[in-house]
Amino acid sequence: MTSSGVVLLSSDAAGAAGSNTAATTAAADTTTATTGTSDVPVSNFFTQLISGPGILIILVIVMFAVMIIPQRRRDKKVKNMLNSLKPGDRVRTVGGIYGTVGSVKDDVITLIVGPDKIRLVFARGAVSTVEDSPVENRMTEEVKNS
Repeated sequence: MTSSGVVLLSSDAAGAAGSNTAATTAAADTTTATTGTSDVPVSNFFTQLISGPGILIILVIVMFAVMIIPQRRRDKKVKNMLNSLKPGDRVRTVGGIYGTVGSVKDDVITLIVGPDKIRLVFARGAVSTVEDSPVENRMTEEVKNS
């Protein structure tokens, strides 16, 4: 009996049992249909899969899992952060400007920057992060004199 549960009869055993050659052929056909290959064991099937085009399929799946899925998660976090911007949030832009959100209208935000409360208009996508710690809006003597 094989691992697939099919009883294999050799031609000698079939002849000794009084079976005709049709029974032996039917048993061989059942073995082929059950395993999916004529005389190749199952372990060779996986070896051929990995050595042939199967390795490309496996590499594409691994690349998808390693690169694309984490990037989608990061994009989702950034999108949620940008959609949750509200006046009063302290943010940093991609250009490195720290400020407080003054107003939000569609895809445009107004930042209030510096001690003089200068208003700068940015696209919503220009916001890099929302800062948890307060941004210092005072200028020191060093900065004023330079």
